[in-house]
Amino acid sequence: MAKSRETYSKKEKEKKKLKKRQDKEEKREMRKSDNQKGQDFDSMLAYVDENGNLTSEPQDLQKKNSIPLESIVLGATVSIEPTEKVLHTGIVTFFNEQKGYGFVRDSETKESLFLHSKALLEMVRNQDKVNYFVEDSPRGPVAVEVRLSKQK
Repeated sequence: MAKSRETYSKKEKEKKKLKKRQDKEEKREMRKSDNQKGQDFDSMLAYVDENGNLTSEPQDLQKKNSIPLESIVLGATVSIEPTEKVLHTGIVTFFNEQKGYGFVRDSETKESLFLHSKALLEMVRNQDKVNYFVEDSPRGPVAVEVRLSKQK
C-alpha cells in the first residue's frame, strides 16, 4: 500500500483556505442583506440637536434660541491688558552690531530679555548699563526704548 501524499500541513492550509472562503461569502451575504439602496432621501438625513448630538428627527424650531451675531468670535483672541510702563535697568550681556540683536539682563529679576537694534534709542555695546521698558511679543518679553543709563 502506498502512503497518502497529503501531509498534515497541507491539510491545515486547505482548512484555512476553506475557512477564509466561507468568511468572505458570509461577509458578501451580510452586505447584500444590509444594502440600503432604494431608501428615500429623508431616511438618510441626520440632524444636530442643541447639544451637538446627531439625531434622526429634526429639531423643533419653537425651542430654538437665537444668538446675536456680535457674540460670535471667530479664531482665538488674545486680550492683552495695557499695563503701566515701568522703567527697568539692566546690563547688556551680548550685542551683535552686524546682526542687530542682543540680550539685556535685568538688574532686579536677573531675567534675560531680547533686544533688537530697532528698539535702540542710542547705540549700546556689551556690558553697558541701560534703561528700557518691557513689552510682550509673540515670542516673549522684549526690551524696547533702550537707552544708556546716566549713572554708572
